[in-house]
Amino acid sequence: MMTKTGLFFGSFNPIHNGHLSIAKNLVELSDLEEIWFVVSPQNPLKKKNGLLADYQRLALVKLAIEEYSFLKACDIEFTMPRPSYTIDTLNLLARKYPNRQFILVMGSDGLEKFACWKNHEQITRQFTRYIYPRPGTPPSLLQNIPNAKIIEAPRMDISSTIIRESLSKGENVSSFLPPKVYHEIINNQLYRNIS
Repeated sequence: MMTKTGLFFGSFNPIHNGHLSIAKNLVELSDLEEIWFVVSPQNPLKKKNGLLADYQRLALVKLAIEEYSFLKACDIEFTMPRPSYTIDTLNLLARKYPNRQFILVMGSDGLEKFACWKNHEQITRQFTRYIYPRPGTPPSLLQNIPNAKIIEAPRMDISSTIIRESLSKGENVSSFLPPKVYHEIINNQLYRNIS
């Protein structure tokens, strides 16, 4: 029997309580058995400035999820051509792990640009998407999405960008981050010189 595995893609720059809350709720409220945090070296639709090194972001993800057996960190995109495209990663993972059924986990804010994704029609045909609503998404955008399920998740308005900006100013963001992640960032002065 195939293990239903959600793939939560992101730069996780840094991973925060919003990411964790969404992942935990998706496992509790859906048929997903695991969620893998796929740490992306570079999102083709985003600028790279302010991006912490790949291995540092992966280390923070591992710290954040170490007490949850159903959450995993995945660095498969680190060895792929850059920029990495979701369809290529999905195809590679499907070949590498034939006993898993991979589900693409995405926020509703990603729907507006989904038509810009490489081979988005192939993603829709071959992979189910579990979509969690984000604050500000018009309800009309969440209707009639092919091969997708809307999964309710906490609508936490936490932004990695705001966390980075606050850290660069020396502000306390401990309430937004898992404790071990916060201490690692503070102890190593991460994000002090980038925004």
